[in-house]
Amino acid sequence: MTKKKGKASRAASGAPRATGERLELLKRSPQWRGGTFVNTLPKRPVSVSKALLKLLRGNGHAQPVGAIPIVERSADDYVQAPESGLRVTWLGHSTSLIEIDGRRLLLDPVWSERASPFARLGPKRFHRPPLALGQLPALDAVLISHDHYDHLDHRTIAQLATKVPLFVVPLGVGAHLVHWGVAKERIVELDWWQEHKLDELVLTATPARHFSGRSVVMANQDSTLWAGWAIAGHTHRVFFSGDSGLCPEFAEIGERLGPFDLTLMETGAYDPLWPDVHMGPEQAITAHQMLRGGLFVPVHWGTFKLASHGWTEPVERLMVAAKEAGVVIAVPRPGALVEPANFTEVERWWPLLPWQGVDETRITSTGLDSEEQPTSYTGTRPSACLGKGS
Repeated sequence: MTKKKGKASRAASGAPRATGERLELLKRSPQWRGGTFVNTLPKRPVSVSKALLKLLRGNGHAQPVGAIPIVERSADDYVQAPESGLRVTWLGHSTSLIEIDGRRLLLDPVWSERASPFARLGPKRFHRPPLALGQLPALDAVLISHDHYDHLDHRTIAQLATKVPLFVVPLGVGAHLVHWGVAKERIVELDWWQEHKLDELVLTATPARHFSGRSVVMANQDSTLWAGWAIAGHTHRVFFSGDSGLCPEFAEIGERLGPFDLTLMETGAYDPLWPDVHMGPEQAITAHQMLRGGLFVPVHWGTFKLASHGWTEPVERLMVAAKEAGVVIAVPRPGALVEPANFTEVERWWPLLPWQGVDETRITSTGLDSEEQPTSYTGTRPSACLGKGS
């Protein structure tokens, strides 16, 4: 039994460090320095021991007590293309199905029970995937933001390996996919600002402030690149943040590739201990504005426990920040279909639980000028949110 677990762990960890031609490709990247990829704006080191201790302590509302109400989906729901030409289905965490100008893209697909190299250890899903993997409609491409377990799932990739014609990933991530059975001819690896065209659809890897690595002992830290994605069709534009701390490049992305009809922004798993690699809800609103975004849809929340904050806190804080900033947001339940052109208003489907506002757990990224940080967002919230909840 132990031996099988070990094998599963090695398979999940992916390929070894790049060598030969692949290594030479990485070395040509401006982001490759001293044998690893680096951020344009350096990140503050994180104390792993403090982070793990805080995560283990958690709080009484870090994960749901009851079932999360999902919307069940099947392939039949996608036979008819969206009338507006743009639709997103949030499938949980960062996994999202984008229908844009006649194309279908799947972002960071994770169908496994746990975001972990182990089958019985690590963050476990709060809810099942609302769309079964076997019910996925035909896809034009899969996009991956980086190689962390909650974004790159080897079991899911192995099942999609022969079914999806194209996998578009940041530099170095292709080695994982080849290791799991994806033919190299189906893989496109991009550096920041590089693009790949699917006829009229343009996929551009964009800068992000994060890190990478799948080794539980940090042996392959930052050996692959991380990125966001700008998706531009002939009529619509979508931005997917992947994982990122707040950084000046969001403004450049907005200027060069925006404006965007829809932004899918990382909103959860934040903590003052790691302010440079994950945005809080307030910073996500700021980044959205820098991007010149239209409708904001939060992702990277509500599926896995990856931080000590309450599981509903990201969207509660997002509601406050968005209202103050005048940003239109949609908060779909997992499996709900959202068309920016037809969106009306947020429907509360999550329970009312206690949560901490920005003044209690403010995320302040390092290396940024004061004017680049969110300075308002008082954290004011309805008094009911301070009650016992349900």
